[in-house]
Amino acid sequence: MSTSAPRADDRIDMRGFERSLPMALMRAREAVMRHFRPILAEHDLTEQQWRVLRALVDAERPMSVGELADATFLLGPSLSRMLASLDERGLIDRSSGTADARRAQITIAAAGVELVARIAPRSERAYERIGAGLDDGELDGLYALLARVAQL
Repeated sequence: MSTSAPRADDRIDMRGFERSLPMALMRAREAVMRHFRPILAEHDLTEQQWRVLRALVDAERPMSVGELADATFLLGPSLSRMLASLDERGLIDRSSGTADARRAQITIAAAGVELVARIAPRSERAYERIGAGLDDGELDGLYALLARVAQL
């Protein structure tokens, strides 16, 4: 049995790049984030820091670092550095009964709530601009479809 390595000009039997679901999702994410990045930059926030603050402002109780990582899709080491930065800025509070930083309970500080409240009106206007580019019900349908895909 002879197998040769594929060559650059060989046709590979797979869907075209334009029909790659991960790439389609990335293109859509980038199109959406273009509406939010300037707002976050004005407040010296990264997208990831904003995700953390949004998760915390909506949380009904303190979150562990692991819960926060799961909620925001951030890896532990990146999240730890980010939490240190947000803590230094007084935007979050950490409480820990042990020396293990992974067991810390994280809450949003009053300054963090104030920052989210300042950003919220512009964020909502960005959502309105996005929604204006879609037909009635499409954005709700998109949320529903994405939730179904996430459950696969």
